[in-house]
Amino acid sequence: MLKEFEERRGDREVENLFSILEKLTEIKDTQVDKIKKGSETALPVLNEKLDQALQLCEEVEKNYLKVQQVCEQKRTENHEKRQKEWDQFIDDMNFKCQRIDNAFEEKEEELRDLYADLNHKLNITK
Repeated sequence: MLKEFEERRGDREVENLFSILEKLTEIKDTQVDKIKKGSETALPVLNEKLDQALQLCEEVEKNYLKVQQVCEQKRTENHEKRQKEWDQFIDDMNFKCQRIDNAFEEKEEELRDLYADLNHKLNITK
């Protein structure tokens, strides 16, 4: 029984090996040429599409860099404009404060003169 099992199994394994060898030979003879022909037609198209995609990516990058540069320039201009407006505001506020201080000093001087004059008149009439 053992001998019969080994013979059948040995035959089956040999048959499996021959079957695999036949399939490999068939694939080598037919499919390799088919794959080569398919790749010869498909790969150039794929390469062309990849080149187009790369070109589009480069254009997007250029546009992005241009937009980024414009934004940076605009940001700088806006900063300078705001700085000028702020400086003008500060100058205006200083000018107004100075006018208020001057007006206060003038009124203070007028009141001093008035009270001095009143005080002088009171001393004369006494």
